[in-house]
Amino acid sequence: MISDTHGLLRPQAVEALAGVDHILHAGDVGDPGILDALGEIAPLTAIRGNVDVSGICAELPPTEAVELGGRLFYLVHALQDLDINPSAAGVAVVVYGHSHRAEVAERGGVMYLNPGSAGPRRFSLPATLARVTVGAGGVQAQIVML
Repeated sequence: MISDTHGLLRPQAVEALAGVDHILHAGDVGDPGILDALGEIAPLTAIRGNVDVSGICAELPPTEAVELGGRLFYLVHALQDLDINPSAAGVAVVVYGHSHRAEVAERGGVMYLNPGSAGPRRFSLPATLARVTVGAGGVQAQIVML
């Protein structure tokens, strides 16, 4: 899981994503070349964020649902724009970005995962992404510092 690249795909992010089965980008891509580069690593599902206002990035959907490992993941860039009841919809993980703050939390039986920002550093927050494992024991998430 990656978010808020803002036009910068760090080599450390490419390295951290190597070998994954699928990549989810939670918006603020910033440069369509990032979509191409991530798509070379693994199948990619991406949504647009508030900075994706022109070109191919602006054509990305604002939300997306994807089933991975038998679990439903729902992507939305800003959590305040969540337009469904994840628990009622059978969503296992809500993946979001926007705040640049990495977070893994559980609310009402749903994991809320913000991989943080993998792009240019903002505020005093570290550059991060997340790796997720789906297995018989459920969904496990780990924040990766870049």
